[in-house]
Amino acid sequence: MRSSLTRRGLLAAGSGLAAAALPALSGCSSLAAADSDPDTLVVHTQLGTTAPGSPTYLAALDRFRKENPGLKVKNLINGDDLGQVYETSRLARKEADVVMVNLYDKTLAWTDVDATVDVGPYLDRWGLRDRVLPTALQAWTDARGRVRAFPYFATNWPVAYNRALLDRAGVDAVPTTGDQLIAAARKLRAKGIAPVTVGGNDWTGQKLLAQIIQTYLTADEARHAYSTGDFGGRGVRDGIDYFVALRDAGVFADKAQGLTSDLMTTQFNTQTAAIQSAMSSALAKVPEEVARHTEVGGWPLGPGAAHERPTIIRAFTLIGFWISPNGVRKIEHVEKFLRFMYRPDTVSRFIRESGRDMALRTDTVSTDFPLVAAAQRLGGDVSQVLLPDVYVPPAATQPLITATSTSFTRGTGAAKVRALLEAAYRSA
Repeated sequence: MRSSLTRRGLLAAGSGLAAAALPALSGCSSLAAADSDPDTLVVHTQLGTTAPGSPTYLAALDRFRKENPGLKVKNLINGDDLGQVYETSRLARKEADVVMVNLYDKTLAWTDVDATVDVGPYLDRWGLRDRVLPTALQAWTDARGRVRAFPYFATNWPVAYNRALLDRAGVDAVPTTGDQLIAAARKLRAKGIAPVTVGGNDWTGQKLLAQIIQTYLTADEARHAYSTGDFGGRGVRDGIDYFVALRDAGVFADKAQGLTSDLMTTQFNTQTAAIQSAMSSALAKVPEEVARHTEVGGWPLGPGAAHERPTIIRAFTLIGFWISPNGVRKIEHVEKFLRFMYRPDTVSRFIRESGRDMALRTDTVSTDFPLVAAAQRLGGDVSQVLLPDVYVPPAATQPLITATSTSFTRGTGAAKVRALLEAAYRSA
């Protein structure tokens, strides 16, 4: 695996690379992260615009400022390009003190190349380790025992079924097998209703494809396949065959290969599609009039599956607090900020106000977000499969999404799907 961010590049202080980055930084406020003022904490985040939890985060930031009047907080906001923006600022030693982002793609390499630091010692020094769910702590810990970031947001990723649309089409029960899903899709199409909507052209399609393939994989087998790009095992081949059978039977919405996550949620929320694989942040956005007749469950199983119950994804790496080398220089301010964000009252507000699942211990439930709460209660009714993000080499991430889009195109055979997935790893 080779990251696009190298130790040599990051350590090239004063080199032509760092110097070349500086003009770009000076002309862009979102990049001019480092503040020389020792009493200013710089936070780089994906929260602050339309991302789920943004209003709660901004309100929390206001409370933190009021509680710490001598400490200024500079908030930098980026969307999906946060990783690239942060890496550019780090090359110029202008990076933020704290970064709020998930463990995925570029960020997998940050601790290895000293773009961020091991936060394990701070978890212990500040007495915050026991606030973290053990599973979350494990997910954020790398092979060398380093904790990449302070865990914060988690997610349940079940399947949402619009029972009103299923009833209209004459589908008596939520499908739990592939045959039942195919039969339901036929009935839904006969009524002009799209069956399963999915963003086949982005990360949502990639995750659903991985989930379906894992129908026939144990956790260890899935970990091997997505770490190495070896999709030749019998279980993987069975999973790909199952996906192709569902796709060619019309289970997915028309032209799913061109849909995005936004189009997917729009189709479900406007009731033009009956089923979607939806992480908890998407479940929180389902309108009340749709949520009241929506049921959450797992992805239906094929014959001879490796699981006993329909599957969902659970993940604890959605957002964490990473500490940068600049942040170490202001560690007393970072400590105040993270203690505040880990406080039970702050955590509870994200759950109550934004419907977020958390990677921290809490007794608060999402009473105003019934589908999020329902997903939390699924328990033994479903089986859990792996989120592949932490195993896929960064260089393979985008090629896998491209391979996914082709895979959702009708007529692409199972052998071609397998070849596409394996080809995504060749540059990794």
